[in-house]
Amino acid sequence: MYFLKRLIFLIPLLLVISFLAFGLVRVAPGGPFDRERKPASPEIERNLRAKYHLNDPVWKQYLRFLGVGFERDAQGRMQGFTGGLIRGDFGPSLKYRNHGVTDIIAQALPVSMALGLLAFGFALGVGIPLGFFTAVKQGCWQDYAGSFLAILAVCVPGFVVGPALVMWFGLHWRWFPVALWDSPAHMVLPTVTLGLYFAGKIARLMREGMLTTLNEGFIVTARAKGLSETALLWRHAFRLAVLPVVSYAGPMLADLLTGSFIVENIFQIPGLGVFMVNSSLNRDYPMVVGLVLLYAILLLGLNLVVDLLYSLLDRRVRYE
Repeated sequence: MYFLKRLIFLIPLLLVISFLAFGLVRVAPGGPFDRERKPASPEIERNLRAKYHLNDPVWKQYLRFLGVGFERDAQGRMQGFTGGLIRGDFGPSLKYRNHGVTDIIAQALPVSMALGLLAFGFALGVGIPLGFFTAVKQGCWQDYAGSFLAILAVCVPGFVVGPALVMWFGLHWRWFPVALWDSPAHMVLPTVTLGLYFAGKIARLMREGMLTTLNEGFIVTARAKGLSETALLWRHAFRLAVLPVVSYAGPMLADLLTGSFIVENIFQIPGLGVFMVNSSLNRDYPMVVGLVLLYAILLLGLNLVVDLLYSLLDRRVRYE
């Protein structure tokens, strides 16, 4: 029942998010036709604004975006708005002429999702074992070395890691290609660049969770009863220690799936990150709102999945 309520609540919440994004992007200074290569004449700009209904009141533009409402046609007859969010149509892009926002997202999202899922797997595959190992070896040189690597991964930004990987592994040793998204070899350097920061974060969360769990009373009792260290760590400690990682994994995956402008720009990957930044700079209203809604849907949906995983991993958690 709890999860059904959460699903029902998503609809009004997404409407509120769409309304705020729709209004705030129009409050920003500038317009969608201010950054043209050749400034448009006042008459051409008036025609463009009329074509995209930008002269209508904001509330009417929002209803048109939703696809709810009516207007009069050239013959004075009332007709409903065509397209709209309720039909899965985010509207036309103001920057990429003759292209719809939905079409652009459908083309770029699979690339960003592939990169995001690979980086997500890399972050979990490196961060969880590293955090687990450093916690088990607390106070030893392995702990200090692993913790140093985790902190280093968090502190060094992607715009430093990416060019360094390109210079050494792409240009110097020529092990991997340095641009585009054509083969598995093209995916290695972008995946490491995007996932390294999150691997460090997960390693820190895993280490703290493991250290906290190992000091719990039931762990001390199980060890006193003679339970083997391997069974103690994997069957009892790990299951609870990984919960902070599960909480962090939902928002992290939503962030990764929508793409990273820096990584996609360094490696010339045609994903959503480039469209997000360019549409914001160019005041491409439908594109900005569409991408914000996409991110909101991913974030809310993945948080719901995290709550479900919490209840499965920790039997003490009950949702009413």
